Amino acid sequence: MAHRRTRPRHRRSRPQIGAEAAALFDVRLDALRHLDDTVGAGQVYDAAVLELRLVSDLLKNASYSEATGRRLFASAAEASRLAGWCAYDEGRHAAAERHFVASLRASGSAHDPTLGAVTLAFWANLRYNADDPHGALHLLDGALADRRKISSPRVKAMLHARAARAHSKAGEPLPTWRQIDAAFDAYAKAEAPEADLASMYWINHGELHQVAASSALSLGEPRRALEDFRAALTHADPYDTDREARGAVIYQAREAEAHLALGDIDAALDLGHQVIHTMGGIDSARTTGTLEGLRGQLTSHRHIPAVADFLNYAA
Repeated sequence: MAHRRTRPRHRRSRPQIGAEAAALFDVRLDALRHLDDTVGAGQVYDAAVLELRLVSDLLKNASYSEATGRRLFASAAEASRLAGWCAYDEGRHAAAERHFVASLRASGSAHDPTLGAVTLAFWANLRYNADDPHGALHLLDGALADRRKISSPRVKAMLHARAARAHSKAGEPLPTWRQIDAAFDAYAKAEAPEADLASMYWINHGELHQVAASSALSLGEPRRALEDFRAALTHADPYDTDREARGAVIYQAREAEAHLALGDIDAALDLGHQVIHTMGGIDSARTTGTLEGLRGQLTSHRHIPAVADFLNYAA
């Protein structure tokens, strides 16, 4: 019996990925970061997860040099970090922590301690806002212990700023102000934003003053808080309220709380109305929670007609 010849099966060759393709992820992730500023976390979360799937598929199934592989792992770390941030902004803390863990692993594979420090700083933000300031400090201590390996002055400034917030949430004034001073000192060494890590475009003097103000408020120092809230907007390097509406809402609400603590109800209400106007269609668990906190503090003044009107309007 004649034997039928079978054709040999040809394996699909693994696609070769070079530096050009890796650079495209940098562009796409930068666009997602800025979209998060404008359209909110809900839509960007899905996009970040898809980006992570794409780069993960390439890491598993493509061929690339060692240098390109590190860039791909760095992209995976940033996509995971961004997904974690968006999940946190939506109030999904467990999902956020899973993404932060994945980001840390990818940054380790990228051999990039700066990226790992960024992830730890965002993870710490989640922890101290979830009433776990000492858990946040544990994360930040690990990053700051290796700060000599961190290439970005803005990342160092962010780490110190997040440590200040954690200490303030724990009711620890002396370490809070030491960390605030360290944040400004680190930022003084920063060069132009384009010479720094692309994801750190939002770190400036205005942001650091907002952190100082929020820390003062947490420590029961409303006058000091108001000084820094004003400095955040009047500094030559000010906080950009147009770029990041969610952050502006949170800081306006905190400024209103500082006025309320000093008994200036009219100023608090003026800022409360600004908060509602700025929120617009923002869908963010963080901003909603901040407004609820302000409403809660105003409740004891409900006997004042203007306060009652605001509480009804903001309900």
